[in-house]
Amino acid sequence: MFKISAFSRLSRVSLKTLRYYDQIGILKPRKVDHDTGYRYYSADQLLELNRIFIYKELGFTLPQITQLLQEHITLENIQGMFKLKRSEIQQIIDTEQAKLVRIEERMQLIEEEGHVETGQEIRIKEEGARQFLFQTGCGREEEIPSLFRQFDQSVTKEMRQLIDGPQVVLWKEIAGQEEEFEFEIGYFCCDLRSPPDPFQLRTLPAEPMMATFAYRSNATFACKACVHLATWIENNNYQIKENGAGRELYLPLSQEQDVQFIEIQIPILNR
Repeated sequence: MFKISAFSRLSRVSLKTLRYYDQIGILKPRKVDHDTGYRYYSADQLLELNRIFIYKELGFTLPQITQLLQEHITLENIQGMFKLKRSEIQQIIDTEQAKLVRIEERMQLIEEEGHVETGQEIRIKEEGARQFLFQTGCGREEEIPSLFRQFDQSVTKEMRQLIDGPQVVLWKEIAGQEEEFEFEIGYFCCDLRSPPDPFQLRTLPAEPMMATFAYRSNATFACKACVHLATWIENNNYQIKENGAGRELYLPLSQEQDVQFIEIQIPILNR
């Protein structure tokens, strides 16, 4: 048995917190000396304390934790809650990392004063009608990777066999929203019929003229590429086709590094 001061050092939990946990009944001392008032704790209560802090990290309040401890939640259930929390935290990390990449890219563009040097050429291509398996979503560009992770987790083995090509994103502005867009994310596919919820299926129309620019990038959204493409369209006397959805195609190039091959496709018309 350990006095509260020793237990505090062993557990790395302050005396104030231990006394408060005793007061609310979430972790009471194993023994209290009625003559001196000293609180004594046992070694196995370090494990109880560990479980309390696991619940706290998972987002539960102290009253909720008290209830959970009384219910004797199984290890399997705790592992399930942990995996869900880990997924939520990873999504936040990915979103913030993508935001940093975007800020760095925009700073570089400012430093270069809009002068974009690139080794790749912009090409005009004709795109035929394509069957498109997709889900809709709303958000910012840095959220696209997490949307695709959710999409891929729901794709069945049978559906995956009919997928043809890289990840595809179609953009659409949302009225009244400055930073958020509506996305259609998914894959081109062949001979797919009646996909299950929440998937949708439609045929993208043929586009006789698409201004396309392909590049390697570790960013989901590359403003330098967009500046280069917009400048080319303007200088070559084209105009962007109204009601024609711009497309972005993503093809991962490395499993070890977050590098991908991206192609931006914008439907255009002669002026």
